[in-house]
Amino acid sequence: MASVAFLGLGVMGYPMAGHLKNKGGHDVTVYNRTRAKAEQWVGQHGGSLAATPAEAAEGKDFVFSCVGNDDDLRSVTIGAGGAFQSMKKGAIFIDNTTASAEVARELAEKAQVRGFSFLDAPVSGGQAGAENGVLTVMVGGEQKAFDKANPVIDAYARMVGLMGPAGAGQLTKMINQICIAGLVQGLAEGIHFGKRAGLDIEKVIEVISKGAAGSWQMENRHKTMNAGKYDFGFAVDWMRKDLGICLAEADRNGARLPVTALVDQFYKDVQAMGGKRWDTSSLLSRLEK
Repeated sequence: MASVAFLGLGVMGYPMAGHLKNKGGHDVTVYNRTRAKAEQWVGQHGGSLAATPAEAAEGKDFVFSCVGNDDDLRSVTIGAGGAFQSMKKGAIFIDNTTASAEVARELAEKAQVRGFSFLDAPVSGGQAGAENGVLTVMVGGEQKAFDKANPVIDAYARMVGLMGPAGAGQLTKMINQICIAGLVQGLAEGIHFGKRAGLDIEKVIEVISKGAAGSWQMENRHKTMNAGKYDFGFAVDWMRKDLGICLAEADRNGARLPVTALVDQFYKDVQAMGGKRWDTSSLLSRLEK
């Protein structure tokens, strides 16, 4: 059992913190910007809550965060009342936010100066993966810190991999989102084409999903897409945030991402249609409007 803090109890963080407490058996203190959510978590899972990230992190072996973006991450780490103010030497900060590689490297350097470790550890698997404790975790940081943190991270993961030094976890998550963008657009176009051709989409997917076209997106999203229902996963607003991070990094490293840039604009169209909170499979709605 480890002494753990978890900062950020959104749709991902709330169940992840629960797995650390219940499956991992750890002593968990939570912090959330909206205190009522932290109170709800403690009422459901036990543990304790803190008024600030610094209070939550004090004396803990591991401090986790899962917040919205770079600014939110800086706020809970190095901002007023941030966790970095109180973390003990030798502790490990594990950030599950999807953020930039730049902020990961920045915080890793600040942590090193203060005598503790920082791992950027974005996740993939969506809300369902978080709730079921089967997330994929892509980690950047030092091997020694990773080896210590891995058994704790396992409480909410089915796959955990060290991808390289600080920032490598975030870069790997960018690749994940780049690949998903193209897959979902391709699936949307396929379903749209099949409908226009008068085919039975269920029969089509049953066959092609067992061949080279098969994917997680096809298996898990084709039914809801075919039904025009888009409330089953990662929101368009968050996907655009992630794709923006990918495109900004590509500007820095010289990578060419023409499909990613195009799909990002397609998601912008979906937002304009009122689909900001629809899931990413809603690309089909744009084709059928």
